[in-house]
Amino acid sequence: MTAPPAAAVTGLGLVTAAGVGAGAAWRGVTRSGAAPGVRHQAELHGLSCDFMYTIDDLDTESVLGVPALRMMDRFSQLAVIAAREAVADAGLDTSVWETDRVAVVIGSAHGGLPFYDRQSAVLAEKGVRRVSPKLAPMTTVNSAASSVCMDLGARGPSLSVSTACSSGTVAIGTALQLLRAGACDIAIAGGAESVCSRLLIASACQMRAVSTRRDDPSTACRPFDADRDGFVVGEGAGLVVLERPGHAAARGARVRAGIAGYGASSDAYAAVAPDPEGAGIERALRTALADAGVTAAEVGHVNAHGTSTVMNDLIEATVLHRVLGDRPLVTSTKAMTGHALGAAGGIETALTVLALERQLVPPTGNFRTRDIRIPVDVVAKEARPAAFDCAVKTSMGFGGHNAALVLTKSC
Repeated sequence: MTAPPAAAVTGLGLVTAAGVGAGAAWRGVTRSGAAPGVRHQAELHGLSCDFMYTIDDLDTESVLGVPALRMMDRFSQLAVIAAREAVADAGLDTSVWETDRVAVVIGSAHGGLPFYDRQSAVLAEKGVRRVSPKLAPMTTVNSAASSVCMDLGARGPSLSVSTACSSGTVAIGTALQLLRAGACDIAIAGGAESVCSRLLIASACQMRAVSTRRDDPSTACRPFDADRDGFVVGEGAGLVVLERPGHAAARGARVRAGIAGYGASSDAYAAVAPDPEGAGIERALRTALADAGVTAAEVGHVNAHGTSTVMNDLIEATVLHRVLGDRPLVTSTKAMTGHALGAAGGIETALTVLALERQLVPPTGNFRTRDIRIPVDVVAKEARPAAFDCAVKTSMGFGGHNAALVLTKSC
């Protein structure tokens, strides 16, 4: 690297189907065997994909209280819980909330879609007088960021990002830009999503984007595997606390990793299909490397988008090999968390920080049969120890939204 990282990562917050809390989530994604968090859902009965990854061991009522729950759809609830963990992990004291120098940037693809679905049914069945007046504040994408700000007392810039499945990564990149611009000293950034929506999953089934392995849902998500047949939706939230390195040093904060570079691009190609040549994700990746002052040879690990869809995995792996060569160890943690859509990039960035800290690359769960067309070193079956100082997180989203982050072991 030719320049120091632009941001220090001082806190992590994770709420996932693999585990609630950063430690539990890490144990979940580094374990061997099938994912434990996949469940058939009554709301999805009769669909070709009637299962998803859910967080069943989380009592939101006891954590947040009934009054707060009444004003938040589940994706906002998960964001608040993750934010509390990240802030505690960063060791931020109450004095930071007395300033206007803490930003909140949270991505989501769909916002409070389940509440919207329920209220649509209320309107159809019971009439307009029974529709909740809380529909707008509970369903809009910005409600996760606003809920976190209100819960913590953060009064700096508050932004919401919605770039489909790259939302969480773009949110972190946007927070990095705010820090660089001097708009804040601290930023809480990432993604949150919870979409157990019959309408959404039915549409995904019609698109043939999701796995139809109803008889074996716990192994249905198989990123980079020769027998992959689509993604499996998951819920969750992943947030990181970013600080200007000087600010972190001045308060004696523990620095878990650095964010050194960010790149984003658009395919300008199709509404749901990625550019078959991967030109867009390649531009985002090369931009992030240049922004960080990092060469391809320095990258030791990639936490890939890796959704388990046939073409997406092939295109992404081909680009990773074209840009980074043979060295990086590539994994997709979605086999254990599910594809949390707009939250995926936030969850996976936090997991990449943990991989850098522990010098351990999680396995790509459910990987059984090598696809001879995939040219990268996919870590499978067991977590793999490795020595690396630099890692990359890539994300791709419907509409051609691409993003990449470069993370470093130290700051």
